[in-house]
Amino acid sequence: SGYDPLQTLMQVGQDVKEEETENAWQSLSIEEKLKQHIIMGKKEGLEKSLKEALKTYTPLEIINGFLLDGMKVVGDLFGEGKMQLPFVLKSAEVMKQAVALLEPHMEKHDTRKKGRIVLATVKGDVHDIGKNLVDIILSNNGYEVINLGIKQSVENIMDAIRKYKPDCVGMSGLLVKSTLVMKENLQIFDEQGIDLPVICGGAALNRKFVEQELKTSYRGHVFYGRDAMTGLSIMEKITSGKIQKENQKGSNLPKIQVQRNESLLVKTESAEEKLRFDHAIPEPPFWGRRKVTGIPLEALLPYLNKRVLFKGRWQLKGRIESTTTEFDPEKTLQDLLKEGIRKELYDFKVVYGYFKANALDEKRLRVFDPSLNREEIFTFPVQTKSPYLSLAKYFLPEDSGKSDVVAFHLVTVGRKLSDFIQRLFNEDEYFRYLLWHGLSVELAEALAEYWHKQIRIELNIHEEDSEDPNLILKGVYRGRRYSFGYPACPELEDQKKIFNLLQPADIGVSLTEEYQLVPEQSTSAIIVHHPQARYFAV
Repeated sequence: SGYDPLQTLMQVGQDVKEEETENAWQSLSIEEKLKQHIIMGKKEGLEKSLKEALKTYTPLEIINGFLLDGMKVVGDLFGEGKMQLPFVLKSAEVMKQAVALLEPHMEKHDTRKKGRIVLATVKGDVHDIGKNLVDIILSNNGYEVINLGIKQSVENIMDAIRKYKPDCVGMSGLLVKSTLVMKENLQIFDEQGIDLPVICGGAALNRKFVEQELKTSYRGHVFYGRDAMTGLSIMEKITSGKIQKENQKGSNLPKIQVQRNESLLVKTESAEEKLRFDHAIPEPPFWGRRKVTGIPLEALLPYLNKRVLFKGRWQLKGRIESTTTEFDPEKTLQDLLKEGIRKELYDFKVVYGYFKANALDEKRLRVFDPSLNREEIFTFPVQTKSPYLSLAKYFLPEDSGKSDVVAFHLVTVGRKLSDFIQRLFNEDEYFRYLLWHGLSVELAEALAEYWHKQIRIELNIHEEDSEDPNLILKGVYRGRRYSFGYPACPELEDQKKIFNLLQPADIGVSLTEEYQLVPEQSTSAIIVHHPQARYFAV
C-alpha cells in the first residue's frame, strides 16, 4: 500500500498520532530499530532494543554493524545539510549510551577500536569547545580519543604520542597566537623525528594558512580540520591507509598567492580625513574602579545577538530545521534562559572604571588613576599604510596640556554557569553542552554590550545611540570598544595592566599564565569615546 514505516516515523510530531508512530516503530526489524535509535537520537527504549539484539548478535556485531551504520547515516545527513549539528550530538549521546550498555557483555579483546587520536588545545589557549566536539564525534564513531585538555605544552603532547602511540594528533586553538604555537609544535615534532599525521583546527585557522605555513613546517601530513565532521573523514582516511596514496609531501603542493585581507580595512578614513579633537571631553561620574553585581538577565536580553548564537555558536545552517525533529531555536533559547533562572546559574558581574589618559606618541597611551595615584602605559601598533591609525591616536596628546578620559570594563557571567557547562560535557550531555556553551559565550558578549551602553550614558555621549538594539549590535553609537588579542590591540599581556587598574579578583575572574580570562565566559575591553573611533586592521 506504499506504507513506509520509516517515513511515518520521520513525521513525528507533525501530523501523525502517537499510536501510529508506535506501530511504525514496532514494525521495524531490530537491526533497523538500532540504526534509527542513533539517527533519531532516541534514548527511550534503547536498553530494550539492545537486549533483543543481544539474543542474535555479539556486542561487537551490534556496534560495528548497526550503531556505527547509524552514525554514518548521521554524518551523511550532516554533510548534505539535512541534519543540524545539535542533532548530530544527540545521536552521539545515544551511541555513547548504547556502547556503555553493551560493555558489560563484551569480552576483554572485544574493545578494539578503529584507531586512536591524541587531542589537545595548544599551550596558552583555554578554549575547548572545538576540541571537545571532535572528541564527541570521533569517540562515538569507533575511535579511541585521548583528550589531553586545554593549555597543553608541546612536551605534554609528545609524551602522550610516546605513551599512547596514536594514529594521528589533533591540535586546536581559538587565538591568533595559537596558530603560531601550532607551527612551532610542528617544527619541534619534525626535529624529534615525529611524522604522524596531524589535524589542526580552530577559529583562527583557515585552509590557506594550513597549506602555506603549517604543511611546509613538517615532514608528515598536516590537515585542516574545518569542523568535527571533517576530522572524522580525515581519521577514516588515515586509518584505512588511503592517505599514503593521496599525496606524499606538503611541500609539493602548489603555492597559493597570499592575498591581504582587505575587507577588514574598509571604513578607515582617507589620509586627508585627519582625526579631529573639536569634541568636548566627557566628564566621568568618578575616577578609578567600581564593581557592579546582581545585574538581572532581562537587562542583557535586548543585546543578545541571536544571529551569531544560532548560526555561529549552535552552527545551524540554512533553513533552521532538521530531518528527524523540528528544532525551534527561539523556543530552545527561551527554555534555556528559563532553566538558567530556575537553577540560579547566572551571576552577571562587572568591574569597570574611568581613568585620565593622554597619548605619549602615536603608539603609547598613558593611563592614570587619580584615585590611587597609579599609572599604566599601553603600547598599540600603528597601521603600516594610510591612514596610519592606532588606538593611542584617538586620545589627546600629552602636549595638549589637557587630560582625556578612557574607560575599561571587565564582565563575566560567573563561575556557576562555567562549571555547569563542564559538567554537561563530563556527563555526556553533548546536545545541551553545545547549546549552553554557545549561549554562555553570547551572554558574556551581551553583558559587554549592555555595560558599554551604561558607560556611554554615564559619560553623557549616548545621544548618538540608535534606539534599535539590533543597530547597537552593529555599532551605531559614538566610540568603540576593543578587546585585547584582536588586531588593534593584539597584546594579550596587556590584560595584566587591565587587572592592575580594575582588580577583578573580587568578581571571581582570574588570569592564566598566558593572560587569558577565567572563567572563559568573561571579556574585557578598552573603551574609546572619540567620535571617529572605528575598527581597523593593522
